[in-house]
Amino acid sequence: MENKPRYSRLSDIIDLATFMQASPMGVTINEIAQRYDVSRRTAERMRDSLTAIFPTVDEIECNDNQKHWGFINYSISHLISFDAKEIGNLEQLSRRTTNAELKEELNKTIEKLKALNHKNKTTIEENIETYMKTEGYAVRQMPKFKIDIKILDIMRIALQQSKMVECTYHDKPRLLEPLGLIYGDKIYLVAREKAKGDEIYNYYLHKITDLKLTDKVFDKSDFNLQEYTNQSFGVYHGEILNVKLSFSPEIAQTAKTYNFHPTQKMKEENDGSLTVTFRASGDKEIIWHIFKWGAGCKILAPKSLQDEYRKYLQENINNYN
Repeated sequence: MENKPRYSRLSDIIDLATFMQASPMGVTINEIAQRYDVSRRTAERMRDSLTAIFPTVDEIECNDNQKHWGFINYSISHLISFDAKEIGNLEQLSRRTTNAELKEELNKTIEKLKALNHKNKTTIEENIETYMKTEGYAVRQMPKFKIDIKILDIMRIALQQSKMVECTYHDKPRLLEPLGLIYGDKIYLVAREKAKGDEIYNYYLHKITDLKLTDKVFDKSDFNLQEYTNQSFGVYHGEILNVKLSFSPEIAQTAKTYNFHPTQKMKEENDGSLTVTFRASGDKEIIWHIFKWGAGCKILAPKSLQDEYRKYLQENINNYN
């Protein structure tokens, strides 16, 4: 990054302006250095170059004892445009979703982005069409589910304002404290249920009906959605397991490229095999994933997971007896 030609440095300065504008609290020198993979001194020079071009870039007061830099009462929206690749990426996401309502919302967002590009609209459309013809996704076996976009909108308001919601779930009236949404093969609502105390549960969003936003505000306390999701291998939560897997030399290099879990640690063994360890709950989802690797993956620990896997394999064998 340090030896990039001059025109690339200019593109980085423009990108930095966008980066700053996108954050209400501005950005720190460390964040600039990390984003552009440069030294702190180079990050400071980038900031200085930006302030020379835009005098409205100034220090923003924050409570984290770090200096933040951003735009003061100024917008660079006239400098921002979206190229065919960026819009094409969103169109690919629209293709992949199985939810009609989310697909419609994505398509409306794409239309707005196209409308912002006043110049070379025809060329951009032609380039997007080329991306669509030359890039695709393999067929994936995924469930189709219907979510009313109004439910998603109400839930987002409840999450932003920490307000309880009333709804029907499995034919029962519920009073929920929404804590977050998890996107997987389905969309899951992470919430506390008032009648059940402080336990946290996952709810299928597409099974929630009669949703109403209440005026009751609740305390999220110290709940952190990222920490919550990191506890599980997928979306199911339960006992946290110290998992240890061994991948045979034949598939070790492939396994090495995988991100199994945020807590994972990998060790290459002398015989060419790969040992992977991580801490997570969700034994069923761990088992389903291990099954995909076939005989090349072996569970070393814990014993409870080994026993569950044997049971799972036996049940499947019995289906063919």
